[in-house]
Amino acid sequence: MNSQRKMSRTATLAIVGGLMIALLVPGISVAQGTLEDYRRAQGLQQKARGLVVNQPGAPNWIGESNRFWYTKTVKGGSEFVLVDAATAARKPAFDHDKLAAAINAASGGHYGGHYTGVTLPFAPSAGGRGGAGRGAAAAGPPQTSPLTFKDNEQIIEFGTGGSLYTCQLAGYTCTKGGAIPQPAAGGRARGGAPLAEDEADQPAPMEIGGDPVDGLEWQPFPQQGGAGGRNGADAPQPPCAPGRQAGQGRGGRGARGGAAITATTATVGSQILGQVAGPEPEVCTSFDGKWDALIENYNVFLRPAGQNAAADQEPSAGGRRGRGNAPAKAIPLSFDGSEGNYYTLRSIAWSPDSKHLVAYHTRPGYDRLVHDIESSPADQLQPKHTTISYRKPGDALDIAYPALFDVEKKTEVEIDHALFPNPYDITQPVWWKDGRGFTFEYNQRGHQVYRVLEVEPATGKVRTLIDEVSPTFIYYNQLGPGLSAGRRYRRNLNDGKEIIWASERDGWEHLYLYDGVTGKMKTQITKGNWLVRNVVDVDESKRQIVFAAGGLISGQDPYFEQYCRINFDGTGLTKLTTADGTHTVVFSPDKQFYVDSWQRVDLPPQAQLRRTANQEVVMELEKGDASALLAAGLKFPEVFVAKGRDGVTDIWGVIIKPTNFDPARKYPVIENIYAGPQGSFVPKTFSAVSADQAMAELGFIIVHIDGMGTSNRSKAFHDVAWKNLGDAGFPDRILWHKAVAAKYSWYDISRAGIFGTSAGGQNSLGGMLFHPEFYKVVVTNSGCHDNRMDKIWWNEQWMGWPLGPQYAASSNVDNAAKLQGRALIIVGEMDTNVDPASSLQVINALVAAHRHFDMMYIPGQNHGVGSLSTEHYRDDYFVHYLLGVEPPDWNKVSLPALPDAATGN
Repeated sequence: MNSQRKMSRTATLAIVGGLMIALLVPGISVAQGTLEDYRRAQGLQQKARGLVVNQPGAPNWIGESNRFWYTKTVKGGSEFVLVDAATAARKPAFDHDKLAAAINAASGGHYGGHYTGVTLPFAPSAGGRGGAGRGAAAAGPPQTSPLTFKDNEQIIEFGTGGSLYTCQLAGYTCTKGGAIPQPAAGGRARGGAPLAEDEADQPAPMEIGGDPVDGLEWQPFPQQGGAGGRNGADAPQPPCAPGRQAGQGRGGRGARGGAAITATTATVGSQILGQVAGPEPEVCTSFDGKWDALIENYNVFLRPAGQNAAADQEPSAGGRRGRGNAPAKAIPLSFDGSEGNYYTLRSIAWSPDSKHLVAYHTRPGYDRLVHDIESSPADQLQPKHTTISYRKPGDALDIAYPALFDVEKKTEVEIDHALFPNPYDITQPVWWKDGRGFTFEYNQRGHQVYRVLEVEPATGKVRTLIDEVSPTFIYYNQLGPGLSAGRRYRRNLNDGKEIIWASERDGWEHLYLYDGVTGKMKTQITKGNWLVRNVVDVDESKRQIVFAAGGLISGQDPYFEQYCRINFDGTGLTKLTTADGTHTVVFSPDKQFYVDSWQRVDLPPQAQLRRTANQEVVMELEKGDASALLAAGLKFPEVFVAKGRDGVTDIWGVIIKPTNFDPARKYPVIENIYAGPQGSFVPKTFSAVSADQAMAELGFIIVHIDGMGTSNRSKAFHDVAWKNLGDAGFPDRILWHKAVAAKYSWYDISRAGIFGTSAGGQNSLGGMLFHPEFYKVVVTNSGCHDNRMDKIWWNEQWMGWPLGPQYAASSNVDNAAKLQGRALIIVGEMDTNVDPASSLQVINALVAAHRHFDMMYIPGQNHGVGSLSTEHYRDDYFVHYLLGVEPPDWNKVSLPALPDAATGN
């Protein structure tokens, strides 16, 4: 402990209003972390722009044909290529220069005529067949819409500047039309242009889970379903007659009140952000057209179909949906509904023969509120107080149970709850089309039991079709593409006579075929020491599955996705892709062809057109070329593999060096950590330059590592996180660091730092607290520092329920007194993802323990606190404490403004 620390035991607080104090200057000076280094770091993006050419974008099949188009990068921009798969012919999609001139003329000079043949204004395509452009929709009317070919590729349509354009390619004339229509709400779309490293395969946290509402499973937008959904069938039995369906949106509890809220944007905790008010349908009509089911006074009622609700309704002081009189001319089915046991319209489902109806009644849980004070709102001088609904681990949940009604007798058919006694959530009821019963899925609280249940309508008897049990956790989020997908997959075949099911029961994520009538497993479809990462296509007529696999090809990175085909009976495993890289595959509409694209962190995207029947290469499409990038002095990350804590398991990571790297020097090491068990996070795709590269430019080695406890490996690898988030794979990470240091003398682990955001914020500070002998400096951003303070769905998934001593053991708050190195804690005042009180509580614990630290409390900022200013403080902190260099005085000098991302100016 130095003399200053002996003299003062108070915490050093750096409150952002543009000032950070108490950065002590050690007496070490080296030629790193200089103003020139900062300038070079900031200029990397501009330096790398346009240096990687021939990168293919996603293929876009045109209608139901075997023709598709894609983009490729060229010097200065991109070009569009049109391919006929049947004839193996490829050509430019149009005359780029003539089209640019026509667009400039049609725009009336509004855009200054700046479009050129390689900077056409089309929004990037989402791939597949058409689709929206990349990115979530901004507020206000849409400004762009994707390119669409029509009339045998003689006409194109697109939108830019808020207007639609139609161009005739025969004479290269364009006309400007009306405003671009508002697209349907949805999640992030994928673009035709190559994704940046920070976009690729990384869904936003709100896209991968959420709290149940009304006791029903959380649904992302748009609602889950279809082949990969929780009730995965191509066309499941709808709940109501067409055109008269109950609202399926996540409408809070609107179905027991008046008009509901239809959510169209992201959900955080149990708050609906950016919600758009809209009336939810008030009835659910039977398939024979005779009855409307509705909710009144918290109960289920029937009335003859088509009657006007307003005319029928007898006025009541208590309100139509709440404590009012029963509706006139309506027949009650339930009598136990109340504010503490309400029925929901969105849970109603009619049997196909209209003789039975099922609805859920819900016992509301604890609606915890998180309170925030916005100190500096943009629209007023005085602070604002806001609240959001935000359930935390251990809180009482909304609990839903099904009630089955005999419509002819107007009576309830009793259902035994023994097989679903303590739900975390259940799915909406879905009837078999032949009416033999309805199914729902039961996710038991604690996430160690998951069942597919079937209810017989005549008797109410419940039986288990599929029973999944784990001594640790069942990762119940949906199986899908990317690095942060769950492990749940169900596909009903032939009206549920057979079911394809995914499970990790043998230690790896694999597919199983069940008899949906008997509930017996017929066969394990896939098997081996590798895992299924995604199901792409199920062909019921051929009884074949196309899926993505991880770890299938020996000698390759086990996180790379390779695509395969297999028969329902487990025979005929065929590799559709094999090249050393992580792949994506897009099939033609008739599935006769597919475009295989692959890449690595050290390999720009490559693409081939292949024939599905025999995997023959029909034609080479593109090979990304980064030679100009390397000639300009930029470097690829280095992939490094070392053994983990068991001495057997490979731990994978990447090493990022500065462009002026000198192997004769020694470099401090900074680990960029995110160890959330929902995924794996070491980059696997190509990026010309990354934020990590810019940080390395200051004189550091930056690394990413996936230690045990993260996903996309074996179940045993993943299970390390069970009730043990404080582990965060650090025993593996530190061994990996030591292995690098043993190989490379320039890798200086005596000066090891770490930083991370969100779960990575918890991980990074935890590294300092639990492994102070290794990590010396930390910057933690928006951290969940105690899992009891964070959202219920994410934390109970890994830490378990009921709450126990494991929560305190992993808590940065309870272990704050272990801090030995330097720590900068960053928190956004208006964080709606992680309660900002979590950071303040760890600060309070550090103060109580007389530990020194630095803090940035940023007014008005939400989760992640992303800004150049925040990155400057982070980088300066490491420059000061790891390099021993005083950062530039930003009150006296500044960096040049970054160029516009779209224009480069």
